[in-house]
Amino acid sequence: MADAFTIMSNESRTSAGRHTMPPAPAGFPTTRWTLVVAAADPRRPEARAALVSLCEGYWYPLYAYLRRRGYPPDQAQDLTQAFFVRVLEGRYLDRADPEKGRFRAFLLTSLKFFVADEGDRDRANKRGGGVLVPLEFTSGEARYQREPAHDETPEQIFERRWAIALLDRVLEKLRNEFVRHGRPEDFEQLKACLLGRTVAPYAALARDMKTSEGALKVAIHRLRKRYRELLRQEIADTVADPADVEPELRSLATVLARRGNGLE
Repeated sequence: MADAFTIMSNESRTSAGRHTMPPAPAGFPTTRWTLVVAAADPRRPEARAALVSLCEGYWYPLYAYLRRRGYPPDQAQDLTQAFFVRVLEGRYLDRADPEKGRFRAFLLTSLKFFVADEGDRDRANKRGGGVLVPLEFTSGEARYQREPAHDETPEQIFERRWAIALLDRVLEKLRNEFVRHGRPEDFEQLKACLLGRTVAPYAALARDMKTSEGALKVAIHRLRKRYRELLRQEIADTVADPADVEPELRSLATVLARRGNGLE
């Protein structure tokens, strides 16, 4: 996945030649981050749905942050769940300022406020407020146990896992598009080319897929192009301004390159 991120990052920075990225659309549609800002308004049910979607997709980086802070698994689970309950109840949304940019920064800052509040910690320990966001804590702890044993700070592990979660969502969207068109097997075979993990020559892969080498190269080109489009869309959902997409892209690519990608 880090290689797939590099595909986008490298091409978006090319200033000349045939690999230059096409210009961004004149304007992104209303992003989920914009809806999140409006989620404090109970008359905006679509905003709440957008917030739930973002929380479901990006809870693990916060859980990994808490674990790296030293919280044991059960307490980290309780705090993560209770934090999202509070957010969905409207807490912290008054701090969701579009001028401050990134949804990931808003979430991490809000979590820090949450864990510093003794009353919130006590309520989390009692598992109050109901379960409003189903989170896969069992798989989350298993993932955390596979984290590299190095001196990465809680903030660094949050940033790295945020980037990886974003790439996971993009890859899943791409897979779903192939499934909708009845071509899941094609995706599984082409995915290795996207992720930079294929060692077989194109000619051999083309034979396996019962196509020509030329047609395979076209398919890989289209796959990478669609990946870049989905990646930009996903990032646009987590920043307040379309102008922040490119800086966020570069920032997350830097995070992944800092110490290897840590992918499972």
